[in-house]
Amino acid sequence: MAAETPRIPIVRVFDAPRDLVFRTWTRPEEVGTWFAPPGFQVTRCELDARPGGRWQVEFRSPEGATHREYGEFREVVPPERLVFTLIQSDDAGNTGAETVVTVLLADHDGKTEMTFEQTGFESVAVRDGNAEGWRGCFDKLDAHLVDVSTGRTS
Repeated sequence: MAAETPRIPIVRVFDAPRDLVFRTWTRPEEVGTWFAPPGFQVTRCELDARPGGRWQVEFRSPEGATHREYGEFREVVPPERLVFTLIQSDDAGNTGAETVVTVLLADHDGKTEMTFEQTGFESVAVRDGNAEGWRGCFDKLDAHLVDVSTGRTS
């Protein structure tokens, strides 16, 4: 029996409408508020949210190291589905494997249920590091959605 490919499945419910949650994934000014682990600061965010459109986010660690994530959108179905590739690189230009991220958004009693999956990791260790990072990002996303919903700025 073949070993299962390492993947990250995360299901999260946000107290925000689906259109707003979708927007936070597809507009650079929104993505830049949450698309880095806690303690990291987004320094650059560019994206073209359409099939074949490219995206990239650069962020700095608390120690000053620059990290870059980039890829291409494969599917963009407002406000319910995003599929995109994700490649990570560091200051030295070392890159990881190309992974695939799928984000599904569903109405859930006035809130939004997000089903997130990332596949294609080269190892369980890399997967585990990414899972921790995403959980932190989604905590920041939740706080950003609260700020937007209440009229505060992040």
